[in-house]
Amino acid sequence: MLEVRSSSTAVLSMSPVAIIIRRATLADAEQIAALVDLGVSEGQLLPRTPDEIRASIRDWVVAEQDARVIGIGALLEMSAMLAEVRSLVVAPEYRKFGVGARIVHALVEEARTRGIPTVFGLTRAVPFFERLGFAVTDKENFPEKVWRDCIVCPVRFDCDETAMVLEFRQAS
Repeated sequence: MLEVRSSSTAVLSMSPVAIIIRRATLADAEQIAALVDLGVSEGQLLPRTPDEIRASIRDWVVAEQDARVIGIGALLEMSAMLAEVRSLVVAPEYRKFGVGARIVHALVEEARTRGIPTVFGLTRAVPFFERLGFAVTDKENFPEKVWRDCIVCPVRFDCDETAMVLEFRQAS
């Protein structure tokens, strides 16, 4: 169950303590970095330093339970028309509670708020993103991503990630 507290905060009810989805703050940078490191060790993410995270803190959303950051995700604006959902990681013990879906939902809503009509991500979790309304597409549709991140990725020539896209109409 998701209870919206404000435009940037939501609560996922879970026993014994609620999980809060909110915008990240500078105070979260070290905990975000620890989850990024987990994603890197699992082969899911590119590394990010705490300083890089602090510099982009406005892009991040966190899931928090009892003052502990248990999930993260970021929305990187590529252009006025395109944003990437990236760096999605949930602590292993929370992966079956819908935390990742709530983070993606918050990032998509942020894109809508900014007036960005297209959101994409590169992932190995295709069914997860399909359940959230994303569709498989070609990576070549996102040259901004290829030239920004893929060019420096160590597995760029043997990439097994799938591009997923979600497009929506803006309210007139």
